[in-house]
Amino acid sequence: MKLKADKSKGRISRHIYGHFAEHLGRCIYEGIWVGENSDIPNTEGYRTDVLEALRNLKIPVLRWPGGCFADEYHWKDGIGPREGRKRMVNTHWGGVTENNHFGTHEFFRLCELLDCEPYICGNVGSGTVQEMSEWVEYMTFDGESPMADWRRRNGREEPWRLKYFGVGNENWGCGGNMRPEYYADLYRRYQTYTRNYGDNRLYKIAGGPNVDDYHWTETLMREAGRFMDGLSLHYYTIPGSWEQKKSALGFDEADWAETMGKALHMDELITRHSAIMDQYDPEKRVGLIIDEWGTWFLCEPGTNPGFLYQQNSLRDALVAGIHLNIFHKHCGRVHMANLAQAVNVLQAPVLTEGDKLVLTPTYHVLEMYSVHQDNEYLELVFDSPMYTHGSQPLPQISATASRDGEGRIYLSLCNLSHCDGASLTIQVEGAETASVTGRILTHSDLEAHNTFEAPDRIQPAAFRGASLANGLLSCAVPAASVIVLELS
Repeated sequence: MKLKADKSKGRISRHIYGHFAEHLGRCIYEGIWVGENSDIPNTEGYRTDVLEALRNLKIPVLRWPGGCFADEYHWKDGIGPREGRKRMVNTHWGGVTENNHFGTHEFFRLCELLDCEPYICGNVGSGTVQEMSEWVEYMTFDGESPMADWRRRNGREEPWRLKYFGVGNENWGCGGNMRPEYYADLYRRYQTYTRNYGDNRLYKIAGGPNVDDYHWTETLMREAGRFMDGLSLHYYTIPGSWEQKKSALGFDEADWAETMGKALHMDELITRHSAIMDQYDPEKRVGLIIDEWGTWFLCEPGTNPGFLYQQNSLRDALVAGIHLNIFHKHCGRVHMANLAQAVNVLQAPVLTEGDKLVLTPTYHVLEMYSVHQDNEYLELVFDSPMYTHGSQPLPQISATASRDGEGRIYLSLCNLSHCDGASLTIQVEGAETASVTGRILTHSDLEAHNTFEAPDRIQPAAFRGASLANGLLSCAVPAASVIVLELS
């Protein structure tokens, strides 16, 4: 293996470490928002422990209000005094009543508290052009107008800064069951009326394909590519099938291997969708926005099946590391990615129950990998040993390397094998390096996970299996592990 520290392959956008908070289950309510009068310690109604946990991840961008919920969300229901806000039924997620207490003002305040950028997804599926246009005016116009004046009456004098705006979500499915030709025309129409006010410039994101729908990408790029700044892609790692999902826990070695293979499939999806985008956008002006990714298992027994609450184990940690390595590799096209979702839903880094909080293995991987944000992506040349369980051989090692502004080099390694370690020798070229330190996330139990009763069962530890001498890095990578090394 060679790490070519003098061969920069682009810059890793910090936005690939983005998150997603939908009005789904206990993500917003109970997970993030409890209200100012809650007995749970809060800051202006936001859970203080969740704020601290998410801030520690240095999350760069947060997507809201959905997801499928976005295309039934009418923003005017979520502004003004909370006691007067319209109630609605969340038909997509559990049929529960949504009281709209968390709306536009609350979302922007959350982003301020997290020091992250907002990413808002607008309603194309059941909303009007006027509704979307007025929302952008409400949020970003600094002059005198009906929407700007309304914002001021609701307590916000200055407009917010808003860059990322999605024009619909999953319009091939829950966002309207549209054909790509029809959505391409709708996108062109709706985006026309999402105006740039003052010096605020929107980065407009079109609703892109589901998994391997390459016809959708072809049609959108051909018919609407010049009107967009980003095109989304959604892919979930689902062992089994969409119709017959498996459990987050209680899996066997075959399930583990299948999950690793399906996580690696993200590389093929990005490669093939990017090739289509390259035909229409060779300069790579349009970013690929992977604003929904992660594992999707059966919900935990005894919970509302519409809430998508699942446990999070060492297996999820490997899935997270694999995906981040792939996003780094495609940093020339991938501008943003948003893990689904931030709290209590799907592959959540944070779980809550009452006043308790648990950081999941996925959380720890995101925290370990945060050192790569905005770094130069470095060329890493190697042939991985193979991991075979059943009939499908997989590369055993997923790896990525980057350099920060201070010259520090970071190397991330994921060992996909559930049973075999790997000994790596890496020649570091083009940089003077004298020392190596590292951290590792692993466990002898593949199902290791943190619970409210045992919140620290699996967490990062110092890694002492690497040595560096004369530009040669030696590393013993345990089975089923995620490692981040720092070379200086």
